Amino acid sequence: MSTTNSVVLPPASGAWREGDDPGRRQWVQLPAALRLEGGGELPGVRIAYETWGTLNAQRTNAVLVLHALTGDSHVVGPAGPGHPTAGWWQAVVGPGRALDPAEWFVVAPNVVGGCQGSTGPSSTAPDGVPWGSRFPLVTARDTVAAETVLADALGIDTWACVIGGSMGGMRALEWAACEPDRVRRLFVLAAPSATSADQIGWAAPQLAAIRADPGWNGGDHHDLPVGKGPHAGLGVARRIAHLSYRSGFELATRFGRDAQNGEDPWHGGRYAVESYLDHHADKLVHRFDAGSYVRLTELMNAHDVGRGRGGVASALRRVRATTYVAGVNSDRLYPLEQSIEMAEGIPGAQLKVIDSPYGHDGFLIEDAVVGAHLTSLLRE
Repeated sequence: MSTTNSVVLPPASGAWREGDDPGRRQWVQLPAALRLEGGGELPGVRIAYETWGTLNAQRTNAVLVLHALTGDSHVVGPAGPGHPTAGWWQAVVGPGRALDPAEWFVVAPNVVGGCQGSTGPSSTAPDGVPWGSRFPLVTARDTVAAETVLADALGIDTWACVIGGSMGGMRALEWAACEPDRVRRLFVLAAPSATSADQIGWAAPQLAAIRADPGWNGGDHHDLPVGKGPHAGLGVARRIAHLSYRSGFELATRFGRDAQNGEDPWHGGRYAVESYLDHHADKLVHRFDAGSYVRLTELMNAHDVGRGRGGVASALRRVRATTYVAGVNSDRLYPLEQSIEMAEGIPGAQLKVIDSPYGHDGFLIEDAVVGAHLTSLLRE
């Protein structure tokens, strides 16, 4: 994959701002400050979301789709105004697909703390300036509390299914544990019941890289001039993360020790795998806010469904939904053993193993397998 070393840097935040074209997004405003699990409150919260299909008269066909770390509400559709990228799960939502809008009312919110329309570090605080470093830690449990307001506003008493992968899987599990009577089916992909020391360790150098960038400015970078934000640090973080998203087997098979086209690694050039990582770093810094990256990484570090519930085993027994738990057999970020543990702990849950060489990203790439499992779950 050929990429250029010179890029045009985005604004300091890389995030959505008031006045940007909303695309097909809608918003719901929380009527009161969001009380946070870690203490304190977050005032003025609003959630950006998108929907596909129509809620039926019985209000029984609503499906909640929850995105991963750098995802957003744009599950399906082209890039365009309000949407920096094309939909991230195009093969799952659409006519003839597992989530056919002719049958299902699909709802996808941008997580609180994100940067594509929902309140996050780049949003304007009540004092008229961006939240920046003042934006608090929002846990997966807090996001459920916020999203219950969205469900109520849409007239949804019970979700026919809540589905999510990676960070979205953490949030989906919390939905089923926090609101067991409001989740009829649950599909958790490539996510743990509690984030491990190894996973927190993967995150640590990513956070350090961003905070070490002078453009981070202590987290208050959102009003810096164009090109002055922590883009280098965010790019390094993305390179580290992307290595954890793919398997060593795939990288060896795809790139081996090949040099990038036209470059000599012995004389200042790059290996092909380095170019690949540079490419993904460049894409992210043009569309994502470093403040959101930090806070959402901290959200994942804090994930523990057993916190305050007598431990993970006790918390998993709270889940009443008909549940599928899917793990990728080559996932080195959230290994299959964690999915097995979750499936064994949730009453009646079925384990689905995704056989894929793509590592953690297999939950996104193996869409035919995921779609088949989701179709089967929705028929139960």
